[in-house]
Amino acid sequence: MPSTTVTLHNGRRRYASNAGAYVVLGVGGLVMVFPFIYQLMASLMTNSEVLSIPPQWIPSAFRLENYVAVFTSIPFAEQMSNTVQFSLIRTTAQVAFSALAGYAFARMRFKGSGILFGILLSILMVPSELLLISQYQIVNNLGWLNSMPGLVAPGLVSAFGTFMMRQFFRGLPNELEEAARIDGAGPFRIFWQVMLPLAKPGLGALAIITLIDCWGALLWPLIVTTAQDQMPVSVGLATFQGEHGVEYPSMMAASLMAMLPIIILFIVMQRRVIEGLAHAGLKG
Repeated sequence: MPSTTVTLHNGRRRYASNAGAYVVLGVGGLVMVFPFIYQLMASLMTNSEVLSIPPQWIPSAFRLENYVAVFTSIPFAEQMSNTVQFSLIRTTAQVAFSALAGYAFARMRFKGSGILFGILLSILMVPSELLLISQYQIVNNLGWLNSMPGLVAPGLVSAFGTFMMRQFFRGLPNELEEAARIDGAGPFRIFWQVMLPLAKPGLGALAIITLIDCWGALLWPLIVTTAQDQMPVSVGLATFQGEHGVEYPSMMAASLMAMLPIIILFIVMQRRVIEGLAHAGLKG
């Protein structure tokens, strides 16, 4: 009988603890989701309803014409196409170069590798804003303003991606590489046929992180693009600010449509991102 009482007491305490955790997590989730819910509501309001005081949380009528106005106000389809091209080119290049450089730093011994890797890490400590003027001058001299090459060129190589892939390759078993070397495989064959397939979780995580970062990039595209049909959508959203004010409902509608693909991608692939980042940190 006493053991039954203790069991019931422990069960009630565990239930209360779980209930408290669910409440805290639920409140935290609501706080995080609320801005997106309000953004959806604001995209269906009039501009006066968005700016009303006290705030209006639900539109008096659902105005889907705000979404239609996005396509008439800016070349939204062209800007989305620019964003997709910009993100895919940069992501593909960063993943490819990071895999090659990360493998070289992790598995190959050559003179000055430690110094070169130290220089690479030092790049991570330099704010990217310090490089904007020199990068702009180079792109301008090449005649790449308002063009896709000008958008993607400064971000084809990533110091963070190289560091991440180095950590990932260092975490793979040495025996696999040694067995392939005994079988007569050269460095590139070992990289391509043995190590790269094993690095798919790290490559996938790096690709998703880079894609999300490129999709929302603003500062560099804002500097090098002035023609609306050459802008990515992140810059195009700024054009909703008119002479006498901002069209907030159309801006919210455009923002939702721009965010939707990348949100869906992250939700679908978030487990791979977590696994890749966790594996990359297993070995220093």
